[in-house]
Amino acid sequence: METGTRGAGEAAGQVIAGLEIDQWKYLSREAGDPRMHAILSVRVDGTGGGGTGGPLLAQVLAVDCSSSMTWPVEKLHAAQEAAVAAIRKLPDGTPFAVVRGNEQAAVVYPDTPRMARATARTRARAERAVREMVAGGGTCIGAWLDLSRRLLAEQDAPIGHVLLLTDGKNQHDEHMPLARVLEECAGRFVCDAWGIGDGWDGRELLRITRRLHGSASSVREEAALSAEYEQLMNRLLTKTVPELVISVTPMPGCTVRYLKQVFPAEVELSAEDGTGSFVTRAWGDETRRYQLCLTADPSGRPHREDLQLAVVAVDVPGDDAVRLPPPRPCLVHWTDDPALSRHTDAQVEHFEQHQRLGEAVAAAADAHRRGQLDLAEHQLGRAARLAHAMGVEEQLDRLARLVRIEDAESGRVVLLPDVKAIDFQHLITAFSHSTYGPASGTGSGAAGAVPRGGATVRCPVCEAGAPAAARFCPSCGHPFEARP
Repeated sequence: METGTRGAGEAAGQVIAGLEIDQWKYLSREAGDPRMHAILSVRVDGTGGGGTGGPLLAQVLAVDCSSSMTWPVEKLHAAQEAAVAAIRKLPDGTPFAVVRGNEQAAVVYPDTPRMARATARTRARAERAVREMVAGGGTCIGAWLDLSRRLLAEQDAPIGHVLLLTDGKNQHDEHMPLARVLEECAGRFVCDAWGIGDGWDGRELLRITRRLHGSASSVREEAALSAEYEQLMNRLLTKTVPELVISVTPMPGCTVRYLKQVFPAEVELSAEDGTGSFVTRAWGDETRRYQLCLTADPSGRPHREDLQLAVVAVDVPGDDAVRLPPPRPCLVHWTDDPALSRHTDAQVEHFEQHQRLGEAVAAAADAHRRGQLDLAEHQLGRAARLAHAMGVEEQLDRLARLVRIEDAESGRVVLLPDVKAIDFQHLITAFSHSTYGPASGTGSGAAGAVPRGGATVRCPVCEAGAPAAARFCPSCGHPFEARP
């Protein structure tokens, strides 16, 4: 397993891409639907830390100005100050625009058909326009994104970005259906979305950001929004690689079921033109992780030996100066030994548990909305059990805002009496950001003893994965037999 550090002889300042694959290669020949899951760790180093961020970026700030933003009055003021903070961060020459959103969308700056270029003068004018915005009307997020798409389409900056803020749900979808707009916007820009106030829908924000390669976040206190916008812009301005392509070439008899980003947040990926090429967008110096799912038919294939299922490669189109890693194989080893095939790679299981964690929180939110408080408490207990099994203390701290955690290991919690619907929405967006994962070490797996710290076993009741040394299933609580 590569460590991701730069080795001797690599030129300082050169952009370097890296690729690692974690998987447990053993699959049962008797499985009805054999699937190989692997985690791809893709990294980029040496982008220069954003020194050339201005010419690469085109920025749209979409600000919710529906009538709900008028109360409390601090909410609109916080949105305006956050937009101003973002504008002040824009390097000279950056194309930018500010969109006022309600049931329609309008450009409040500039007052020309094209986006402005950031200078001291245009930034000052944009600040005045932002502070003069008034709120009124409904909410049609599709209209905001569609106008942003049209603005960015006229720019030649390699990285288009929309920073969207809302305090409400998409109430006027019939004006500009969000599903259609997302399909038209996909692949054209990155969108990060923020919730403010107490009327927004966390899953709606995730629907947007997962399709548009961004992330969803929220603030509990309006005054915190400006600092969050500044931090987001600081990160955005380090992005100097517009796109990186992950190519998956399956061997005969193998099919690519999906590839999705799982760290730092879940992002949907679609193969370009039906090929095995998946485009990822806007990279700085960072590592992202992707879950690859392959299916294969063991019929007529050798067993008790390693076979190549697919080859994975990364490329940075249009930039021959980027140092690329060699392609990596994804392997399978067909076996009749259940002691081998029942295990799962620790990295794969970590991100599958994270997905179940998000599902538990979403189910708790639905139950709370229906007034089924016992069910909401049960689902939050399930979330606590998963978070404890994963060792993510930060997520347990977030759950403690909604429940009193009496025993995280068993998932015994008590729902707090003052929990509100918006508390669940904050939890949904917070839990959409995954942790990096457990320490690597299993690689493709090796015959013989199964490493305790790197593999998982399947629960015989619910078939969820658990660490090999676990005493119970973190999903359903089923106790495991003692193992030496």
